[in-house]
Amino acid sequence: MAVPPFTRPRRLLPLFLGLFQGALLLFFALFVTYDEPSAQAEDTNLVANQVYSTFPFFQDIQVMLVVGLGLLLTFLPRYGFSALTHNFLLLNFSMQWALVLQGLLHHFHHGQVQLDLHKVLTAEFAAVTVLISVGAILGRTSPCQLLVMATCEVPIYLASEWIIVTCLGVLDVGGTITIHVFSCYFGLGVSKVLFRAAQQPLHPKETPTPRSDLMSLVGMLILWVFWPSFVAVLCQPGDAQHRAILNTLLAMSASAITTVVASSLLEKDGKLSPSHLQNGSLAGGVAIGVVADMAMPPVAALALGSLSAVACVLGFRFLTPLLGRKLVLQDQCGIHNLHGLPGILGAAASIVAILVASEDTSGSHSSQLFPTGGNASEVVEGQWGAHGVSGQALCQAAGLAVAIGASLLAGLLVGATLRLPCLAQPPKQLCFDDSLYFKIQDQAESPGPDSTTEEEGALALKEQV
Repeated sequence: MAVPPFTRPRRLLPLFLGLFQGALLLFFALFVTYDEPSAQAEDTNLVANQVYSTFPFFQDIQVMLVVGLGLLLTFLPRYGFSALTHNFLLLNFSMQWALVLQGLLHHFHHGQVQLDLHKVLTAEFAAVTVLISVGAILGRTSPCQLLVMATCEVPIYLASEWIIVTCLGVLDVGGTITIHVFSCYFGLGVSKVLFRAAQQPLHPKETPTPRSDLMSLVGMLILWVFWPSFVAVLCQPGDAQHRAILNTLLAMSASAITTVVASSLLEKDGKLSPSHLQNGSLAGGVAIGVVADMAMPPVAALALGSLSAVACVLGFRFLTPLLGRKLVLQDQCGIHNLHGLPGILGAAASIVAILVASEDTSGSHSSQLFPTGGNASEVVEGQWGAHGVSGQALCQAAGLAVAIGASLLAGLLVGATLRLPCLAQPPKQLCFDDSLYFKIQDQAESPGPDSTTEEEGALALKEQV
């Protein structure tokens, strides 16, 4: 008996994931082992200290990504199950996929990949790019489309990061350029091609409710609390890590207060917009990452946090509607306002900070600007020769250009791939609804039998087309 057309995407998803997990099991069985500790007691103690110092940061990041980011995406009232579950699924899928690729590209020695906590952490950073990019197309795509997007984005991110950090030598300890800017414009590129036909009208299920906005606000608070761990985890332990934590706290505190001010001034009657609070309060954490471990004066961190919040709020108020009208660009979660604009602002701040060091390359001020803690002229001349500090500033600008250009181009290509009919993009009338993918037990809120039949028929028709 033939399988009804509307059941195909529901069977395609477990088939895709089952084959992936089976292949991963085979890869781990053949090639992956744990990093063996040294037999010497001192080295064993050193490894233990490294684990104990890293794991609390790692746990903070886990809470950010699983709970904080998941709840932040629940502002769509009838898409909460999907937002949380798809975020959790993509995190695990992308992390495992990144582990395989990183192992083959960078850590494959003598036929084995030795696994440790640091490698898992960097794999999760690769997964973060997917979670951010998905925000541009949230609610209008099927799980199969999201998994294909993750499959493509992770290797592209790894290549981009290698070019920006290894080849260009860009300083970006908190991932402002390599993660936030890259993932933002990758997601926008996917969205542009995927929804290129016409501007998407406001969907009746798209408007947030007080309850969904409250859940999203709770997610923002969780992200706000743990964000310093995300920025500081890869810093050198000691002064650099301490500076990164302090600078991030100051920037995020300033962005939270500035968001309230800007939102109140822009909204009628001085009322606050929940979307401004949910995003603007985090903008300082995005912008500060690229300069977090540089010994800036505290006022610089406060100023950067305030400017990034203003950019984010203004982006929601003016830029997003403009891009929607002029470029027919769909950005469901406003990732351009939270990750793109503050990311560009942070990259510009890093250029300014490095150029300030050129005023006195032999003084203590410039020596503190660089995360190595050494003299600025020694640090820069070792990498850039005669170009000195100005050469490093140019490389920061080049890294930003590479992140934007490569991610946009790759996003456009991946967006074209996601238009394939076999990936079962839901029709417009079925977007932003958990009932399409989840068994909802509350019959009072679930559609009736006739409505279910109509939805399944609409999906079948969409697949046939």
